[in-house]
Amino acid sequence: MPTTPVIGYVLKMYPRFSETFIVSEILAREAAGERIVIFSLRPPADTRFHAELAQVKAPVIHLPRTSNAAKLWQRLAEVCDNPRLGAGIQRRISDLLEADLDDAFQAVMLAQAAQQHGVTHLHAHFASVATTVARLAGAIAELPYSFTAHAKDIFHEDVDQQELEQKLSDAHHCVTISEYNLRDLRRRFPAATDRLHLVRNGLSLEKFPYQPHRQPPTVPRILAVGRLVEKKGFGFLIDAIAGLRERGLHAQADIVGDGPLAGELESQIAQRGLQDSVHLLGARTQSEVSHLMGCHDVFAAPFVVGSDGNADGLPTVLLEAMARGIRCVAADVTAVGEVIRDSETGWLVPSGDVEALITALADAVRRVEPTVVTDAARALVELEFDSVRQAAQLRELVSSGVPEPVPALGRLEVLS
Repeated sequence: MPTTPVIGYVLKMYPRFSETFIVSEILAREAAGERIVIFSLRPPADTRFHAELAQVKAPVIHLPRTSNAAKLWQRLAEVCDNPRLGAGIQRRISDLLEADLDDAFQAVMLAQAAQQHGVTHLHAHFASVATTVARLAGAIAELPYSFTAHAKDIFHEDVDQQELEQKLSDAHHCVTISEYNLRDLRRRFPAATDRLHLVRNGLSLEKFPYQPHRQPPTVPRILAVGRLVEKKGFGFLIDAIAGLRERGLHAQADIVGDGPLAGELESQIAQRGLQDSVHLLGARTQSEVSHLMGCHDVFAAPFVVGSDGNADGLPTVLLEAMARGIRCVAADVTAVGEVIRDSETGWLVPSGDVEALITALADAVRRVEPTVVTDAARALVELEFDSVRQAAQLRELVSSGVPEPVPALGRLEVLS
């Protein structure tokens, strides 16, 4: 009888407040009967956590780090006592020596921990450090690995193109979250993307009840959610609120999130005289954001491509807004146009065009038949972004050509 598959999730940091989509994915796979073990390369840095974390059954293993070469060699010598891992280290010693010291150390620790937990497949989120470590660990422990490519990990100017191509080429399979990403990666790496698949991020739809607003509001309330960073384009939203006021439409805007641009955005609000109209609410939990969607009229997502090439892929919060029934206005970057279909499922505007953003926000607020758009948006999310469907697709990809699993040697809860 074959051993039940065990999927090892390799994440740079777990839990992470902004990565609700990963928790939703893990919960959906566990609900489908899959066994999961989570490996975190960094300790959590957030002080707030979403309630959904308590539902995750998977054990969480925090892998230690080092910047000490002697410690790496000591660990290599210890692990080489294990015949299978020792053979893997000998095969991959040149790769380990070429890798960043900390990545090499964590790869060895991950290979050891994965074997001890009976892991049969490694899956990383983001094609950056998590995939770097998963690839090395998989080679040492003779485990297949896969990864999900999102946005910054493939678009940012600092991405090593040769390394990304190697990761795509070596993986058992790769996943990306949008048609835009799929086309872009296939164009850039035609020889390395034959095992690249589109699997959209999923939502637990029962957590996002559909409650559209049916009457135009007296004072429109606009909601925006995201990290306070350049690519979210919140400065354009502030300018748009000022523009609405100049057109005689006084709207309230709440921006949820924290980040390095908080002070700059506060100054912009003050300079435009919008202290009574635009509020920065700080970070909020997923349930709090869902509640805010239920009491606002329009969701604004004025995305831009950052000066460093960084851009959003397809933010989960936009899908959540569509599911909840709030009218959505979004800027057309990367894959956003796949879900915000102008005048059908929302209002799609050119990125960085404040005048177009003002016009779209005004139209969304004054929409005579607002549920026509939100009905279509909810239907699209139900069809394409259900976490049950996502889990089934991921499970099918893992089961295609998986080698015989490595026997479990026991469970290791604390590594040192």
